[in-house]
Formats: sequence, C-alpha cells, structure tokens
Amino acid sequence: MTNPETDPRPGYRAALDWVTALTAAVRPEQLDQPTPCPEYDVRALLSHITGGLTRAALVGEGDPGALARPAMASGVPDDAWPTAYRAAADRAIAAWADDTKLDTLFEVPWGKVPGRFVIAGYIQEILAHGWDLAKATGQPTEGDPELALYSLATAKRILPPDIRGAEDVPFGPVVGVPPDAAPYAQLAAWLGRHP
Repeated sequence: MTNPETDPRPGYRAALDWVTALTAAVRPEQLDQPTPCPEYDVRALLSHITGGLTRAALVGEGDPGALARPAMASGVPDDAWPTAYRAAADRAIAAWADDTKLDTLFEVPWGKVPGRFVIAGYIQEILAHGWDLAKATGQPTEGDPELALYSLATAKRILPPDIRGAEDVPFGPVVGVPPDAAPYAQLAAWLGRHP
C-alpha cells in the first residue's frame, strides 16, 4: 500500500475488495440476522454499505445533492447484494480516479476537506461496516492490519472520546479492549462497537 497520507486510494480499493469477499459469502438465511449496529439486520447493513458507496461516488463525481441522498440502496433482490455492492464499489473507485481530486475540497458530513481526507473517512467507514458484516455472519473479522491501524490512527484524531454522545456524532463511547487486541477489534472498539 502506498502512503495513505499521500494517496489513500490504493487503501480504499483494498478495503472495498475485503468487503467484496465478505458480501459474496453472506448466505440468504443470514440476511435477517442482527448486526453490531442495532438499527440494522444483515440485509439493512448491506443496503447501507452499498448506498454509502453510491453516495461516496456521487461526492467524488461532484454531485451537489450527494449528501442529501440516503446512504441506503433500495430495490436490491436478496440474491443480488454481491453484484450491487461491486457495482457501487467500482463506481466509487472511478469517481475518485482523477489525481486532482486528492487536493480538491469536498463537502462531507465531517466538514469541507480535501479529497484525500474524504477517502480516508470512506476507508474507515467501509472497514467498520465490513467488520460489522463479518461479525454478524461469522466470517473472519480481521483483514489487512495496516489498513485497520491507519484507520484507527485517523479515527483517534477525528473522533476523540469527549465528542461521543453529541447529536451529530454517530458513534457510541469508546469500548475498552486489551492492548494486544487485533487491529480490526481495536478499530471497532474505538468506534463504539463491542468486539
């Protein structure tokens, strides 16, 4: 992986690929199972992940209404989640392919920031929801440790414990884990999940 501070796109592609494999392994009977996100069962989580990727693509494409779009995908048949996810992931990758976008300012829920920081946020989002999906469906919850440690460092900078509970911060309190916990477990715990 290249230095994500310089160009986070290879890390984004790797994170998307990890979740591609997780999505493909979801069995139909798992779609109604609960996830670590209490508001989502597996089907709704797949909808949120896929819809979030579509919104990420719209932001990268410069759509001024991107943030108004719900981060949910509707009308996807139960057997088509892997295809819908991959199409949204490919669109998101294409939307951020232009090098000039790394330094262009974009409006996202966490502020008006350069594209490289937008993509860093999207890496954190896809890794967190990938962990949720893996946990809910009994798949391995650890992927590329370098990606998780990068996202954890970013999360510690932009999501300190003292802002948890604020109305516009969709993360619960930091959950304590042992110092030797695996990187994805540490990231999940920092984002308020219980590994």
